[in-house]
Amino acid sequence: MILDVHTHAMTPEQWGPEWEKNWEPVYREPAHSTSVEEYDAAMAGVGTTFVFGLRATRAGVATPHDWIADFVKRSTTNCIGFMALDPTDDDVLEQLRYGVQLGLRGIKLYPVLAHFDPRDERFDPFYRAADDAGLIVLWHMGATPSPEGRLDVSQPLVVDEVARRHPGLTQIIAHMGHPWQRDTMVVLRKNRRVFSDVSASWFRPADGHRALIRAQEWGVVDKLVFGSDFPLWTPTDAIAGLTALGEIEVPEGAPTLAKETLDWILTGDQRPALGIEL
Repeated sequence: MILDVHTHAMTPEQWGPEWEKNWEPVYREPAHSTSVEEYDAAMAGVGTTFVFGLRATRAGVATPHDWIADFVKRSTTNCIGFMALDPTDDDVLEQLRYGVQLGLRGIKLYPVLAHFDPRDERFDPFYRAADDAGLIVLWHMGATPSPEGRLDVSQPLVVDEVARRHPGLTQIIAHMGHPWQRDTMVVLRKNRRVFSDVSASWFRPADGHRALIRAQEWGVVDKLVFGSDFPLWTPTDAIAGLTALGEIEVPEGAPTLAKETLDWILTGDQRPALGIEL
């Protein structure tokens, strides 16, 4: 059954002022879900999910570890809880250790809103601690609707430097790093423990279609994993969108999106590669 590595669970209060001020004018629909029942209904048919909130201290965005751990406990979905951290916090290592104690198995990082440069060597102790604990780091990489966001630290090439210094750390670049998907492919190609989810890629079909073909050309299809970006979209929405990418007609002689590529994303078992126990 499908693995959905990109789902959110958080309350409006955890968004602080960021949602109403910067996101609602763009998306209109809430990007938060407080109902376990709503989550479980949307995830029907999904085998395993990664679920997380967000943390960007400077923006007032914070999802507590306890809240996510309780959400996972109450959910009937096979959820793997992730902690949301901001490495600029003075006590981030204590927060990381507490998340591990609660059974959380990954970290969501949001440099575009937290305004930190992932390449800064002062974060190396944080990365080492995540690696030592066997945690998966999932990065928001790419665009943001927030005028306060820093795109210069959201370019997927910044992950390359983290991977170069910490080659054993399992990392996932969200959204194929849109709109810098080609850069994401070269990062995946050279770094053995870096993967990318395809969440939201289908929403801009020209970019998404081209990105998946580039994954084929760079030989990194096996590094791609499914993500829905719930609650902005459900897994059903994402599956339909990805399937539609495979139906886009291309001029004769042009590269085509292979059925095998979509089959891998939608039905492949990426858990062993990510180090997830079966």
